[in-house]
Amino acid sequence: MTASRGSPARAPDADVTVGATGAEAPYPVLVVDRHGNLMRINEAALDVLPDVASGDRLQKKAPSWLVDAHQRIASGASDPDAAPSAGDINDRHFEAHATIGDDGDVVWWLVDDTDRHLAETALNEARLRSEVLAAASNALLSTLNVPRCMEVAASMAAEHLAEAAVLVSPPQGRRHALTFARRGGPVTQTTRQADVADVPGLRDALQGFPPVPARWINPADIPDWMIPAGFVGPVGSVIVTPLPGHGVPAGALILLRSSTEQAFTEGEEVFARLFAARAGAALSAARLYTEQASITATLMRELLPPTLTSVHGIEYAGSYRASNDHDRVGGDFYDVHPGAGPSEETLVVLGDVAGKGLDAAVLTGKIRNTLHALLPLADDHERVLNLLNGALLTSHHTRFATLVLASVCRRAGRVHLRLTSAGHMPPLVVRADGTVEEISTRGTLVGALPSVEAHTARTVLAPGETCLLYTDGITEARGGPLGDEFFGERRLKRALAECAGMPAEAVIERVQMLAAQWLGTGRHDDMATVAISAPKTGSLTVVDGHASAPESRRNK
Repeated sequence: MTASRGSPARAPDADVTVGATGAEAPYPVLVVDRHGNLMRINEAALDVLPDVASGDRLQKKAPSWLVDAHQRIASGASDPDAAPSAGDINDRHFEAHATIGDDGDVVWWLVDDTDRHLAETALNEARLRSEVLAAASNALLSTLNVPRCMEVAASMAAEHLAEAAVLVSPPQGRRHALTFARRGGPVTQTTRQADVADVPGLRDALQGFPPVPARWINPADIPDWMIPAGFVGPVGSVIVTPLPGHGVPAGALILLRSSTEQAFTEGEEVFARLFAARAGAALSAARLYTEQASITATLMRELLPPTLTSVHGIEYAGSYRASNDHDRVGGDFYDVHPGAGPSEETLVVLGDVAGKGLDAAVLTGKIRNTLHALLPLADDHERVLNLLNGALLTSHHTRFATLVLASVCRRAGRVHLRLTSAGHMPPLVVRADGTVEEISTRGTLVGALPSVEAHTARTVLAPGETCLLYTDGITEARGGPLGDEFFGERRLKRALAECAGMPAEAVIERVQMLAAQWLGTGRHDDMATVAISAPKTGSLTVVDGHASAPESRRNK
């Protein structure tokens, strides 16, 4: 029995191939010859393809994926035992399993696996979104630079969530920093005055309120300044979501799709909020770091030793190395307070606070500020030290300090110094002939006893001579061949003897270099040095590798 062309096929009892195996099968069954003609069809198949009849051409009635699969099987290009083909028929998903009969006809068994396919699709989407979120977290948290973080967030949003993305920062005054990204295009950043009320939901998002559902936003209301350059077509769908930060909103993220793309689904809106949460946390961390770094830099400028230059015809040079190479400040310090004029004394201070690191640096800052306030009393070193001692004793600090004060003034081409030590190593003077003298000044340390007793010494520097102030980090630098020997005063004096006639900067560099070489890679204390030099009256010339004064000076 053969069904007439154009009428639905019914499997008769006499039809062995379909009647026995296909007519009563719970799955749709199609029998198609090698030329693509539909030979038989069972009742279940008619429920799926109601317009199909025996004799129809498969390519006119069946979906393209099934037609292509049949052509591959019929031509021998594919093995029927290979993985089945799959595709959609109406709103269901089917797998097509092929069996080749003795006459060459292909029996297609259509198995509905819509539920499994939906579960796999949802699982793949969840896995893909998890990968995107993980990649976003890694990329966003890899930088603490705010503009770079904004650039990465906008770029990844445009790549994985929408066709274009705009990241809006919290207002600075009446201006907003805007970051524009377009899929496949460059990321641009600008700052402009913007009325956030022009964008539906943006004002609320910047205040941290929950996002407005995308279906409530009319794309036609998006102003032109919010659309990235090069965005193709009118806006068809919009998401505006907040970027939650650490206690305060970190901004807002706007996602755009053109009218030719599918509108945002509820699942995509949830995914956008998850992405925004990570972007907001990263931006908040970057802004917090930037603020703290700015505060630290401001405070650090007050704690760092100053850069020294010539003052009133006298050369000054200084160098500081913290105990930890990654630190910039510590317990050693120095300052130079210039006199009001050439006839006024300049006060030089070098000190060492007990301890290391930031805690010691805080006390150095207090000592430096106190000494600056006591400058009008600098004529009397002992009085200054006692006033400083009283200030330290009444503070919450329990540390003490050693100091050396030097009042410096130039008269008649010579440099006159008044030197006072408060528990500190005595200054060293390098004479023009290479002799190194230890200045006999002594005193008790500051911040430990009720009063300070100190003895002031005076000395004069002729042109080319230098006075060196230093902390114990130089002499107690532990190193050498076995790594356990102090650099010591003897080596320091010998090094200074080789620096006769050198300018202040060269003396400092020589001392610091020798101490560093002695240390090697070993641990060390803070090291500070200050050199005070009386400049030579003429330039040096080099004769046979040795420094020599001009002949006019030698004959005097």
